Amino acid sequence: MVGKERGLVIVFTGNGKGKTTAALGLALRAWGHEMKVLVLQFIKGQICGEHLAAEKLNRGIEIRPLGLGFINFNDPAAVNKQKEKAKEAIKQAMQTMAEGFHILILDEILYALKYGLVELDQVVNLIKNKPEELHLVLTGRDAPSEIIALADLVTEMKEIKHPYKENIPAQKGIEY
Repeated sequence: MVGKERGLVIVFTGNGKGKTTAALGLALRAWGHEMKVLVLQFIKGQICGEHLAAEKLNRGIEIRPLGLGFINFNDPAAVNKQKEKAKEAIKQAMQTMAEGFHILILDEILYALKYGLVELDQVVNLIKNKPEELHLVLTGRDAPSEIIALADLVTEMKEIKHPYKENIPAQKGIEY
């Protein structure tokens, strides 16, 4: 471990843009201090700019997309497939907590929770069973009060204005 700090539970939530971006900024800062960072991405399955950047860094930050991408939640078959992926992601999160990472980021786990892909008790269990020195970061919309109560730091991103409302599509390097 770098330093003797107690690992924090950090939540980035809210309806505004920036939750994953904040977590990745934290990852980059930690990498600068020679800390090992693992990002497990719930939901996301496609290669995004953050994956390309982590590859270029060559060490220190590892990103694993473990989902199928954002799906139509009205399609039961797609939801079931995404649930299976989320189940594996939870299992991987539990396993990797003991692998010597300084920071474990569970990107979009709160989104997975919101849509019933993972259960609240599974997320609470992850938090309560994390190693003392591990910093655990959870991102996604609608963090439930139980998660907020367990966290050491919670930041809510609030949307004020977004280009989607002006029919401007997602921008490479900004949203993905």
